[in-house]
Amino acid sequence: MPERDPYGSLYTLLGTVPDVRDARGRRHHLADVLFITLVGIIAGAEDAQALEDFATMQRDWFRDRCGLRHGIPSQDTYLRVLAALDPRAFGEAFQKWVAELWGPGTAKHVAIDGKTLRRSFDRAAGRSAVHSVAAFASERGLVLGQVTVQDKENEIIAIPKLLQLIDVRGATITIDAMGCQTAIAQAIQDQNAHYVLQVKDNHPTLRGHIEDFFTDVRRDNRPLDDPAPALSEASEVDSGHGRIEERRCLISRDLSWIDTASDWAGLSGIAMLERLRENKVTGESSRERAYFIFSDPDATARRINELIRSHWSIENSLHWVLDVTFNEDQSRIRTANAAENVATLRRAGLNLLRDAPTPPGTRGKVSLRRKRRFSLMNPLYLETVLRIPPSQGS
Repeated sequence: MPERDPYGSLYTLLGTVPDVRDARGRRHHLADVLFITLVGIIAGAEDAQALEDFATMQRDWFRDRCGLRHGIPSQDTYLRVLAALDPRAFGEAFQKWVAELWGPGTAKHVAIDGKTLRRSFDRAAGRSAVHSVAAFASERGLVLGQVTVQDKENEIIAIPKLLQLIDVRGATITIDAMGCQTAIAQAIQDQNAHYVLQVKDNHPTLRGHIEDFFTDVRRDNRPLDDPAPALSEASEVDSGHGRIEERRCLISRDLSWIDTASDWAGLSGIAMLERLRENKVTGESSRERAYFIFSDPDATARRINELIRSHWSIENSLHWVLDVTFNEDQSRIRTANAAENVATLRRAGLNLLRDAPTPPGTRGKVSLRRKRRFSLMNPLYLETVLRIPPSQGS
């Protein structure tokens, strides 16, 4: 890499993405276009016109970084590049970048879930909205990778592809009922990871066996020749949002009730999570139970309870943030591959913003929205977010 290149590994990895443009009409380096797009997204740009305006406003900063031999790329350039770029190759570069920046195999819990880009459909081209599956490291709040669910596929097919791209060694993977499949359990075990999978009515027999087990084991009157299997239990109480919620998790390693236990690679135990809710105002109460299978032979009831609860951080800390902070659900960038590639860049920007220090002069916890605003207003802070050395003009 040339000594003058200040991007380091980020620029190098962006440059590994194959450039499918015709060489005769190519004016801007692909890595430069992608870098400007990433920086613009971090600073609040949400469409191609905003990207061009932001780059024009920061022309000197980008000239110092990229050279800009042919000036600022136009909005049409961003759209053409993002539409033509191979999402799979771009996604693989993103996963390498995550592993290089934050280290491979460091996540203890990885939640996997799907999200639809609701305005990415294109009726004229006959394309439905883009649906992707992401892996989210809950402790750090980082996206480890994502894959798009292709037409005529579903998450059951996409999840094993995602697992092959990321390093989850030693982690526990949580997936909702859609991912409760023997092939996915095997894929997780093949990656030297553990799983906690929710069991619903897509596996009615398995769910029935687990439900019957926990009903039987909690009977008050048991004959002497039928002692109850050993259970481990953990509970916690939360009081907020106008209600009191008690969460009780019971686990057992007795698999004698599970006729299909041998079909699930590494199956170690079963779990029941019981949620008791009471409305503080009305006094009304409700009870619901959910059932799970898990593979970690050393997992405690407390740990399983934590993992199940942490799974939903992917909804609150990833999907909700992308929609509210990055306005993802309202994005109309949708030509060809553009929606998928911009989604990858948003997640790259989210990782950088979440891991960045608080802006100078601020107090307390700073929201991602404020970090984006500081990135727009303060080039020095933007360079901190990007993890690159200050430019010569800073």
